[in-house]
Amino acid sequence: MAPKLVRAKSQLTRNNLAHAKVLWPGHCSGLMLKILRELTTTFGFSVASGELRIIDGRWYVTHSGLLRLANRRLCNGIRVEPVLQLSDPTASRWVFRSTVHKSRHSRGFVGYGDADPSNVSPLVRGAEMRVAETRAVNRALRKAYGIGLCSVEELGYLSSTAEPARGKGIASGHPNGNGSGNGQPRLRDRLCLLIRQHQLDPALVKLYAADFCGTQELREASRDLVESFITHLTEWAARDRAGLVCKLNSFVPSHEVPS
Repeated sequence: MAPKLVRAKSQLTRNNLAHAKVLWPGHCSGLMLKILRELTTTFGFSVASGELRIIDGRWYVTHSGLLRLANRRLCNGIRVEPVLQLSDPTASRWVFRSTVHKSRHSRGFVGYGDADPSNVSPLVRGAEMRVAETRAVNRALRKAYGIGLCSVEELGYLSSTAEPARGKGIASGHPNGNGSGNGQPRLRDRLCLLIRQHQLDPALVKLYAADFCGTQELREASRDLVESFITHLTEWAARDRAGLVCKLNSFVPSHEVPS
């Protein structure tokens, strides 16, 4: 393994351990942290990007984490199609079949996903088709890359998709705000952790976030937009903090700029 890659994985491991202890302080036993190290080394998952979560004392991978892994491993393609003979649209029951081709000549790894009102969260009722598709893709990706962890989206009581939340504030439908009602790390917590880690100006980050999401204020943005911003900010801060700070400074109100 190249020295540069070794250093990058070591840095990611340190970051993951630090983030996990902040996000889930009551669940980071020695065993859980050991598993996190193995997941980081083997798959390169990032806690700060929301690719791993602790739920009920166990590690789970997320849909975004699986997709980024497929991208890093140069996945050749993912084919998804509904299994109509097993689906019943009138009852909001859907079954999808997903095939992941790791390389051009791969025979493919197949996964099935189903969803109906009985096995999805009330937050995504009416989006059973998208939930079933996501579950099918997750299962196929987990098979293809040998991931023994279950994915968050496969848990019936926690299943969520970004689309039903569009047009709602990031705290809508969540008693604790920012999507914490599902046992997931709150968006606010992840953003604050990122700000502290890279010593960014919170006020300027908030202004940049609103601009990125296309809203007057950050609280008006939908959860999926805020998650996209956090991912964007995480990647930029890690790649070029100086450039990010320069971008943030462009949001300083004109009356605060020294003459």
